[in-house]
Amino acid sequence: MIPFLHRVLAPILATVTLLCAGVGIVPAASAPVTDFEVWLIDQSDAAGHVFGGTIHIYDGQDLTGEAAASSTLVESLDLSGATSALCLATTRANPVRPHMLSFNSTQRYAVITFVASGHIAIFNAQTCAPVACLRSSLGANGERQAHAATPAPDNTYILVANQNGKLLERIDTDYATETFTLNTGARIDLATCVTPSGVACEDAGLRPDNAPIVAVIDSSSALGFITLRVGGLFVIDPTATPMRILADYDRTIIHSHGFAGVEVGDMMFVNSGGGSSSHLHGFALYGFPLSGYDSANGSNVPAPDVLHSDEEGASDAHGLVLTGDGGFL
Repeated sequence: MIPFLHRVLAPILATVTLLCAGVGIVPAASAPVTDFEVWLIDQSDAAGHVFGGTIHIYDGQDLTGEAAASSTLVESLDLSGATSALCLATTRANPVRPHMLSFNSTQRYAVITFVASGHIAIFNAQTCAPVACLRSSLGANGERQAHAATPAPDNTYILVANQNGKLLERIDTDYATETFTLNTGARIDLATCVTPSGVACEDAGLRPDNAPIVAVIDSSSALGFITLRVGGLFVIDPTATPMRILADYDRTIIHSHGFAGVEVGDMMFVNSGGGSSSHLHGFALYGFPLSGYDSANGSNVPAPDVLHSDEEGASDAHGLVLTGDGGFL
C-alpha cells in the first residue's frame, strides 16, 4: 500500500496519495515509487445515462515533467454504478452532474458534489468506494443544489454551498465510523436571515443574490468564509447550531462570484470576479484577517485588504491555489 504523503485541491481536479485498493500500479524494481494520484471529474452524466458521471484517476508520476502527454488512466470510476445505487437507496433520487471534488485533511476520504441534483457523495479514497450519499435541502423557490462541499480541517463537519437553494448547510462527520449526518438544525437560510446588525441578509442593494458559491474554512475550523453569487460575503461560526453569522460584507466591498480561498499565515485570501453586469470582466483578491470577528461590530468590519483589483483583466476568476513552497498564489 502506498503511503499518504501530500494532496493539492482544485475545483475539478485533485491529487491523492494512495492508489485505490486493487487498482494500483505495480512498478518495475528500478522504477520510482508512485506516491500520489490525480483524480479528475468529468462534469457530464455517465455514458448512456442522465445521471452519474465519471472520475478519472491517473498515476501522478505519469503527469510530471515531459511524461504527461503519454499518461494513461489507472482507473475510471463510473458514478452511475455503485454511487448512484447508494444515492437512490438513501435519498430516492439519482445523483446528477458531478461538479466539485475535495478531500478531508487525512486524505482518506473524498467528497463529491452533484450540482444539478444536490447530492453529496463521500468516498473511501483507499477503496475508491462510496460510503455515504446525502442530499441537500430544498430552499429558495423549492430549489436545491450542491455546488461545493468543504471538509473542515479538524474533520468534524463538511460545509455545503446549496447554491440555488440559498442555504448554507452542514454535514456532521465521524470518519472513524463513516457516519455522516446532514444537520438540518445547523443550516443558515441566506435568503431570509437577518445579519447581526439587523439588516436583511439578501437585500436588493447590498447582497441581491445570496446563492452561496464556495465555503472556505480556516485552519482552526472555527471560521467559514462564504462567497456569494452577485457580491458580498459572510463570515460565519460553523461550529454553532444553528451556525451564526459573525460578519457581513456587501457587494461594494466584495464583488460578485467569489470562488476560492487560501489561508497563508494570519490571513485568508479570497477572490472574486466575473459573471455580473457590473464586474463582468473583473478580478479582485482580498485579504481577510483570521481574528476580530464579532457580531457586535456592524457591517463590513473588520475591513479586508484589497490586494488586487482589475475591472477588465479576467472574464471568470475561477480558482485560487498556493504554490508548493507556500510563496505564491
